[in-house]
Amino acid sequence: MDQLTRRRLFALGASGLAVALSGCNGTAVRKAEQSAAAPSSTAGAPSSVGKATIGLTYIPNIQFAPFYWAAERGEFSERGVQATLRHHGANEGLFTALGAGQEDFAIAGGDEVLQAQAEGLDLVTVAGYYQSYPVVLIVPQDSPIKALSDLKGKRIGVPGEYGETWFGLQVALANAGLDRSQVTVTSIGYTQQAALATRKVDVIVGFSNNDVVQFRQSAMAVRQIPIGSDIPLVSSSVVTTRTTLEQRPQLVRAVCQGVVAGVGAVVADPAAALEVSVDHIPGLGGAKARQGAMATLKATIPLWKGEEEEPSLRLSSEKFIAMESFMRQAGLLTAQVDPLKAVEVKVLG
Repeated sequence: MDQLTRRRLFALGASGLAVALSGCNGTAVRKAEQSAAAPSSTAGAPSSVGKATIGLTYIPNIQFAPFYWAAERGEFSERGVQATLRHHGANEGLFTALGAGQEDFAIAGGDEVLQAQAEGLDLVTVAGYYQSYPVVLIVPQDSPIKALSDLKGKRIGVPGEYGETWFGLQVALANAGLDRSQVTVTSIGYTQQAALATRKVDVIVGFSNNDVVQFRQSAMAVRQIPIGSDIPLVSSSVVTTRTTLEQRPQLVRAVCQGVVAGVGAVVADPAAALEVSVDHIPGLGGAKARQGAMATLKATIPLWKGEEEEPSLRLSSEKFIAMESFMRQAGLLTAQVDPLKAVEVKVLG
């Protein structure tokens, strides 16, 4: 998904992380406007479970609307959480601040958590965020590519050999019964529209709630092709450290419950969510920007809901087991990991 996944600088190695921490000076761009929870002796007031800094990656974006909502509308504070929303610095690794204790939670793919575990970082996924995987194949409307089997011999553009677009491509090839030698994969950075419009590539791997939306707003007619009906990957989720989970379980549960409430509110009333997000996203005040943001929101709602009527954001240990097996077989893990150590399903029940 767009800023949630696309420009992540993946500082994963344990030794590399230590080096990165020494130079980390990311700046919190906005503190949630919440009052401290009243003492537990006050009737009707929530007991404080503590402070939490939540990392939202690099750029404020409407895809974070549930967090903006939870901060502004009291979903965190009503559960005793004094929350700070923090967008990472541009040169900061995805998990750098989490490992340094500058963040208590981060939003990252469950697949990225498995990669981090393989590199020695003790992270754990405690709640979902996107219930459906957002990666799709995108082709021009008049393309002869109609199905995954049509990829053979075609030129496929990806931002690079990392992150969810790269993982999604491996799923697409596996479902098509193809290997890398049967296609031409080209790293095109973030030039998806130009690469597809000029036919530099035949297909790009992108996000249903970002790249597809941008193509359509640019008036270029495109089609999206699912990477499969059964995708063995877990997308953006709420992640913390094992230490935080074990030492501050009430805080972890309260934060996750606040996120669930925020997602539910945004799904129920995207127009109100857009208004709440204006103060968090620079440039969202203009009519054109609002139109684009609303298009992204509408495309993101199916990802938040998945197959559920109301998003629960519950996790599945079976899904993590299947994901680890696929990623290992696809060569996406540098070491053996225990998938059950990368997820805690009891936080949300």
